[in-house]
Amino acid sequence: MVTFLVLMRERSVSAAAHKLFLGQPAVSGALARLRQLFGDELLVRGTRGMEPTPRALELEAAITPAVTMLQKAITVPPAFDPASAERLFIVGMPDWVEHWLVPALLARVRRLAPRVRIVLKESNPFAISDMLDKDEIELGVASMRPGPRWQHQRTLREMGFRCVYDPRQLPFKGDVTLAQYVAVPHLLVSYRGAVEGPTDAVLAGLGLRREVRYTTPRFSSVPGVLGASAIVATVPEVLADRWAAAGLLASSAVPVTLERFTVSMGWHARRDDDAALHWLMDVIEDVARAVP
Repeated sequence: MVTFLVLMRERSVSAAAHKLFLGQPAVSGALARLRQLFGDELLVRGTRGMEPTPRALELEAAITPAVTMLQKAITVPPAFDPASAERLFIVGMPDWVEHWLVPALLARVRRLAPRVRIVLKESNPFAISDMLDKDEIELGVASMRPGPRWQHQRTLREMGFRCVYDPRQLPFKGDVTLAQYVAVPHLLVSYRGAVEGPTDAVLAGLGLRREVRYTTPRFSSVPGVLGASAIVATVPEVLADRWAAAGLLASSAVPVTLERFTVSMGWHARRDDDAALHWLMDVIEDVARAVP
């Protein structure tokens, strides 16, 4: 059954063999026996690799809780002592969350757990669930989208948006007005290359529209672009405050009401007993409360 669950997660015989430390023929043979046992193909080739049949999905939903309970019954989670532990954490997050949290987080971790290492992987709310399921990351930090039942989440902080611009390019006086906001070009950060976002829907409700001149998947490019062009961007408030404090950009209230959002941590249920990971989550939660 473990082989079946790994095959379902990896959707590849060769990848499952690598995860199980087995040869590919052994995993192929196990899949053949499973097909005979259940009278179903279970995994069939599709346009994106091997795809599960409806019967395989039913089996996965029924078997996963049983295997998880068995693992908990026969294993004792090791204690985690941050002062002496050696551990590598792999964490996924968008670049703006890294800019906001990681400097203070690394300083805290280095003080509390000097032998712990952290590897960051770029991710976004649309990719985190898949990366968790494939064990590409152990923890995701982002504005999390609703995920599968196995995806557990812990809220870090609620926040809103602010408008940023370079005052050398756009010499606004005071907060940006609605007329100014729709009159100037905009930079939009979109993980999927969209040219419209929630702000555009709000403006449309007011009978207005803005011109999105440039789209990028990364917030890190915003100060450079705004510093060279008369263009504005709407970004998470923690970024706007950070850039304004550093003298990189001016920050203004957004002249329309935008829905606030929540930043959360997400992890797979199979890591519920990982004491080290929960220690890291506690540290991240403390840092998120403390940093501006």
